[in-house]
Amino acid sequence: MTTARRAPRLASPSRTDDTGERGRYFAALTLERPDVALCRATTVIARAVDEQLTGAALTVPQHLVLKMLAAVGACSQQELSEQLRIDRSVMVGCVDGLENAGLVVRERHPRDRRAYAVTMTDAGAEALAEAEAGIAPVMDRVFSALTPEERQTLARLTRKILDVQPPD
Repeated sequence: MTTARRAPRLASPSRTDDTGERGRYFAALTLERPDVALCRATTVIARAVDEQLTGAALTVPQHLVLKMLAAVGACSQQELSEQLRIDRSVMVGCVDGLENAGLVVRERHPRDRRAYAVTMTDAGAEALAEAEAGIAPVMDRVFSALTPEERQTLARLTRKILDVQPPD
C-alpha cells in the first residue's frame, strides 16, 4: 500500500514575522466589516474586565448578576438569563457559584412557586462594591484612545445598534 503524499501544511499566521502586513489587512478589514472590529473590541474589553474580576474572585457573568440584583432586587434565574443575555445553562452554574460563595441566596419566588428568586446577600453587596471599584480604572485604560465625547458617541451608537433606549 502506498502512502499518498500530502502537501506541506501552511504556516500558522502566528508563526510568521509579517506583522506589518497582517496589521494592514486587519485595518482594511475593519473598514469593510465593522462587525469584525466590534467583535475584536469586545474581546479586548471582556479580557480586561475578566482579568480585573479575577482579583475579586468573580466571573464576568457573576459580576453582571450581582450588579443587576443590586439595581432591581430579587429576580428569577430566568429573568437574569433573559435580561443579561446569558445562556440558561451558564446562568445555573453562575448562580450556583454565587450561592456557594454566600453572595446570593435562592428562595421560593413570591409570585411563582415553581421558580426561585435570587437575592443578593450582604457579602454579595461587599463583593460587588469591591469589583465595581476596579472596573472604572479598567474602562479608562481600555477606552483611553477615545475622548470623553467619543466614548459618549460610541455608547449612543451601540445603544442604537442594540435598539436600547438610554435610561431616564
